[in-house]
Amino acid sequence: MNVRFGYGSPDHIREVPEILRLAEQADRDGLDLFSLSDHPYLPNLLDPYATLAFILGRTTRISGLANVTNLPLRPAPVLARTASSLTAISGGRFVLGLGAGGAWDKIATMGVPKVSPAEAVEAFEQAMILVRKLSGGGPAITDPYYGVTALAPSQVPAPPIWTGSNGPKSLAATGRQADGWIPGHAADWLSERYRQARPIIDDAALSVGRKPSDVATIYNFPGQITAQPLDRVRDEDGRWIGGSPSQWVEELTEAVLDHGAAGFILFPRGTDPIETTLNRWSQEVVPAVRAAIG
Repeated sequence: MNVRFGYGSPDHIREVPEILRLAEQADRDGLDLFSLSDHPYLPNLLDPYATLAFILGRTTRISGLANVTNLPLRPAPVLARTASSLTAISGGRFVLGLGAGGAWDKIATMGVPKVSPAEAVEAFEQAMILVRKLSGGGPAITDPYYGVTALAPSQVPAPPIWTGSNGPKSLAATGRQADGWIPGHAADWLSERYRQARPIIDDAALSVGRKPSDVATIYNFPGQITAQPLDRVRDEDGRWIGGSPSQWVEELTEAVLDHGAAGFILFPRGTDPIETTLNRWSQEVVPAVRAAIG
C-alpha cells in the first residue's frame, strides 16, 4: 500500500535557512515529500519552482511539489519542460501539483487577462494532456489548444499529476486526467466537501475507462502534535485539531484502511516549534502508521 507522508514547508524569503534544514531532516527521516505554495504575486514568498530545484539538489530521497501550481501564471508548454527538467534532475522525485487558478484579482496584477471559470477549467485539463504529450519521447506533437506546433517531447517520463480541484467541472477533469487529488480548504475524509466531490471524480474516471482508484486522494492536513493526548481531537464543526502521536496514528490508520486515503501532507499548527512537530511526525507518527497499514 503506497501511502505518501509529507509536510508543508515554510516559504517566506526570511525562512531560507529553516526551509533547507527542515527538508534535509525530512529526507533523513524518510518522509516522502515536501510541498510549497505558488503565489508569485506575494512579494515575500519564495518562488516554488526555484526552491524545489534547490531543495531537490540537496536531498536524495524526498519528492517535492508545488501545492498547487498556479497554471494561469505558468504557460503549460513551459511548465511541461520544467516538469521534465525537475524529474530528470531529481531522478523522478517530482510531483506536478496543478490548479486551474483562483484569486483572479491577484493573478491579474501580474498582467494575465482574466478568463471565465469554464475557460480556466478547459485550460487546466488541456495542460494535463499537454504535459503527458510532451513527456516520454515519441514523435513531435501539435496541440491546437496551446498553439504548439511540431514540438518534440522530452525523453523523460511524465511526473505524477495531483490537482487541487474544487468545482464540479475541474473535479471531472481530475477524474479524467489526474493521478491524484488534494481536496481544497484542507477538507478531510469525514467532511461534506469530500463526500460531495469524490463521486464526481469517480464518475468522470469511469466515463473514460479509468478506475476510481487511479486517482489517489492526498490530504493537506493541518493540526498540532502534542506531547500528551487531547480530550477532543476534532472541533465542533468536525475538523481535525490534532492530538498526541498515538491519537494521530489511530486517526490516520483509520483514514487509510476505512476511507482509502493515499497520503497526508502535514501543516504544523500550535505553539511548538515546527522542528518539534515535524520530528514527532516523521519519527513517531509516520512509522507507526506505516506499520499499522502493513
